[in-house]
Amino acid sequence: MPKSVIITCAPTGGIHTPSMSPHLPVTPAEIATASIEAAQAGASIIHLHARHPETGKPDSRPELFAQFLPVIKQSTDAVINVSTGGGLGMSMDDRLLAATSASPEMASLNMGSMNFGIFPMLQKYTEFQFDWERPFLEMTEDFIFPNTFKTIRYAIEKLGGDHGTKFEFECYDLGHLYNVKWFVDQGIIKPPFFIQMVFGILGGVVADPDHLVHMHNTANKLFGPENYEWSVLAAGRHQMPFATLSAMRGGNLRVGLEDSLFIGKGELATSNAQQVIRIRSIIENLGLTVATPEEARARLALKGGDQVGF
Repeated sequence: MPKSVIITCAPTGGIHTPSMSPHLPVTPAEIATASIEAAQAGASIIHLHARHPETGKPDSRPELFAQFLPVIKQSTDAVINVSTGGGLGMSMDDRLLAATSASPEMASLNMGSMNFGIFPMLQKYTEFQFDWERPFLEMTEDFIFPNTFKTIRYAIEKLGGDHGTKFEFECYDLGHLYNVKWFVDQGIIKPPFFIQMVFGILGGVVADPDHLVHMHNTANKLFGPENYEWSVLAAGRHQMPFATLSAMRGGNLRVGLEDSLFIGKGELATSNAQQVIRIRSIIENLGLTVATPEEARARLALKGGDQVGF
């Protein structure tokens, strides 16, 4: 029997800006509502960022996370995953602060330094509601998102070792899988672990189905399929096709307004739950089942929702 499909939902992220969609959750209340609705629709993991409640600018202050994490936990059984992506120019300590304050079951961790280019969105959006939006996009033409071996090890040991938090290892290119492998060989990453393969970000691997197949085959060779869970997210219009392809290959998937603002060609998604409902329908029409939070916890060997700090 094929394994059930773990759906992760990323409700807001730190890439899109408020001017791009009126449906992007910004305030703690909006993020909490979006997360709860996504969990009710079938997402077993919620991947969370925070934003300044007045301007919508990405903001990783722990006090903002503290306004929505308990609300989500009290209303759902979903696994809560706190981002360590932080903001542009932050140190790793700054990026870890929200997660170390909350001690969640899961946290994201990017597995390599990269050019992270979201400036091409300036070709599509010309009018902005807030002064920070245009410079935020522009600066990524000359920006390297740093994730060195030293800082990755520090994050794993501090958050994983001190808090028992497991990771969503975000791999934006083939070399990032080999970085994971190095840490596995050193005994720093232990199975079962969770690989999130990311497609369609300028500076990372492009959204070509052949690349998804190659990344998956490479991961199997490096880790052995019994030692890890894998998932796929793809940016923009590639979101649903790549999520579907992952499910068809026995993998898991991620949707949410962090990754795509749309539900169809030229049609903005009105909620994160709408995307979860769409991909759940596809999964079930393929004859597959959607994983519950309990199943996700068991397969990822998570510490449990009663062991978090919120």
